[in-house]
Amino acid sequence: MVKHLLSFSLRHRWFVLLSALALITIGWYRAARMPVDVFPDLTAPRVTVVTESTGMATEEVERLITFPVEAAVNGTSGLRRVRSASAPGISVVWAEFDWDTSPVVARQRVTERIQSISGSLPPEAGAPVLAPASSVMGEIAFIALTSETLSSIQLRRVADVQVRRRLLSVKGVSQAVPIGGEVKRYQIL
Repeated sequence: MVKHLLSFSLRHRWFVLLSALALITIGWYRAARMPVDVFPDLTAPRVTVVTESTGMATEEVERLITFPVEAAVNGTSGLRRVRSASAPGISVVWAEFDWDTSPVVARQRVTERIQSISGSLPPEAGAPVLAPASSVMGEIAFIALTSETLSSIQLRRVADVQVRRRLLSVKGVSQAVPIGGEVKRYQIL
C-alpha cells in the first residue's frame, strides 16, 4: 500500500504539489476568516440582581434584603448556584444557570421571582434591578476615590455624577456601580 502511494506520488509530482498548494491555500483562507476570541467566555449563563438601600449597615442589608432575594431566586428552573455579597447600602446576588439555559430565559425567570418580593423589602431599599447582561470576563476593575480636601459625601457625588457617567460613555462598559461613601439625604421631620 505504501509502496503504491510512493510510486504514484513520484510519477505525478505536479499533481501532488498542486494538491498540497490548494490545501494550504484553503487552510490559510479559512484560518484568516475564523472567528477567534482571545478570551473566550467560559462562564455559564448568569443573572446579577442589584439592590441599593439607603442608610443600612451590612448586617441589615444581608438579613433584610440579600437573604429574601436569595430565597426568592432559589428554586428557579435550571438554577445551578446562587452567590451573594452584601455591603453597606448595597446587595448583589448572582444566580448561575445550567449551560443549556438561554440568558434571555434566565433573566425572565429571575425577574418573575424578584417581582414577588419587591413589596416585602424594607422602605429604605430600592427595587431589585437586574444588572446588564455581561460575563465575569467583563469584571475589570475596582476604582477607589480618595481626597484630602473633599468629604466622603462630596466624593460619593463625584463618583455618581462624574466618574460613573464618564465610564458608562466608554464603548464596551456596561455597568459602573458606585459603592461606599455617604449619600446626601434630606430628612423632613
